[in-house]
Amino acid sequence: MALSKDSLNRLSGSKQRFLVLLCLILGLLVLVPILQRFVAIRIFIDLFLTAIFISMVYAVGSKKSHVLTGLVLAIAMVTLLWLQYFHSSKWIAAIGMITGVLFIAVVITSILGFMFKSAAVNREIIYAAILLYLLAALMWAFAYTFLELIDPATFNIDLIRPEGYVLVFQYYSFVTITTLGYGDITPVSEVAKAFSLLEAVVGQIYLVVVVAWLVGMQVSKQSQRRSIDESQPRPMVEKV
Repeated sequence: MALSKDSLNRLSGSKQRFLVLLCLILGLLVLVPILQRFVAIRIFIDLFLTAIFISMVYAVGSKKSHVLTGLVLAIAMVTLLWLQYFHSSKWIAAIGMITGVLFIAVVITSILGFMFKSAAVNREIIYAAILLYLLAALMWAFAYTFLELIDPATFNIDLIRPEGYVLVFQYYSFVTITTLGYGDITPVSEVAKAFSLLEAVVGQIYLVVVVAWLVGMQVSKQSQRRSIDESQPRPMVEKV
């Protein structure tokens, strides 16, 4: 069934689309590590990732090309994710990770376009700004997982089961983008070192630029309102 313009507008007009995705990603960060001792960790991660990718399609926006591209990549990613239960292969996992990187890049591009078109700072813009930061870290986590799958000597970790990579590199990615640098996981290959350095730099630049942009936009909006109020004629008060 073709995507109509009205359905795309309803999809992009929801004020909860960013909040839902934000909550799902925070759940992946917090709940999965806590509950891994009580449930099968692999299927729990995959269920969370599936929900996140579905929510990403919902958050893409009203541009039809972005929606169609995101939908195709999301279907491919989810299919490859669950295909590993029937045919375990590191190459299927690797293709799934690089597909996830491309899909998240499409979502980030769409959300950036939404933010730059906004004329005022509101809750949806704040959600979008936080979401971009988390999505960037998640995208890098998939990229690190892809690198480790194709070359097990990329990082100084030793995992027998490849399905544990996502959780490990999710942790490593957020430690890197926030420049905490605990040192328990370190890159070994030159590509991994370059990617880690780039993520740290991009993360810090993003915080500086976005915070400055949000503050500037809010100050500009308040200045415009003040100018409009001052230009309004004041009512004459009759003297008794």
